[in-house]
Amino acid sequence: MAAADLSAFPITRKWPAQHPERLQLYSLNTPNGIKVSLMLEELGLPYEPHLVRFDKDDQMTPEFLSLNPNNKIPAILDPNGPGGKPLALFESGAILIYLAEKTGKFMSTDPAARYETIQWVMFQMGGIGPMFGQIGFFHKFAGKEYEDKRPRDRYVAESRRLLGVLNERLKGRQWIMGDDYTIADMTTFPWVRNLVGFYEAGSLVGFDDFTEVRRVLDAFLARPAVQRAVNIPKRPE
Repeated sequence: MAAADLSAFPITRKWPAQHPERLQLYSLNTPNGIKVSLMLEELGLPYEPHLVRFDKDDQMTPEFLSLNPNNKIPAILDPNGPGGKPLALFESGAILIYLAEKTGKFMSTDPAARYETIQWVMFQMGGIGPMFGQIGFFHKFAGKEYEDKRPRDRYVAESRRLLGVLNERLKGRQWIMGDDYTIADMTTFPWVRNLVGFYEAGSLVGFDDFTEVRRVLDAFLARPAVQRAVNIPKRPE
């Protein structure tokens, strides 16, 4: 494939593309970042990962903001977007839907099942991600020093409610959408992994009560693509 011309995108000045014919990923291996590296690993698409370092405020640079004005990871630049033209995208959920539709994989083409899958992606985007993230702040980071525990307890209660919804959905199902592993799982389980792993909040939310979620989390973590994706982009030593 001929190399694409990505020079019109300022982000390539800070993160030059060594392989401009490949999809460019700008990310960090947080739960939201892992979603997209995981999707790309599962698909086997050629891509070039670029590390966006929060400790150096990379996400606030003009080059990054030119691609994502919301200064969050992940973001992509696909040199072979619709009509063969480059496409820049941010928001992990939007990127997963785009890649699923581009490749015809990990989301049903049946209209009803497609919308149901998107529904569960939105459930994660609007609920699980924000609520679990607040638990991280109040349990592991600066918020843990707050004497008033009511904010923490509010997010714990809401996270337990969301885990209960997910647990009920998974009863009698291998994955969120049934037998098929989809972008609904890819968007949800990096956050569940983070809740009980990095945030160390399993006991706080009573994670052992949610046996179906635990079962599917274990199956998710056993996937080779997941095991690769959690270290992409590679952090500096």
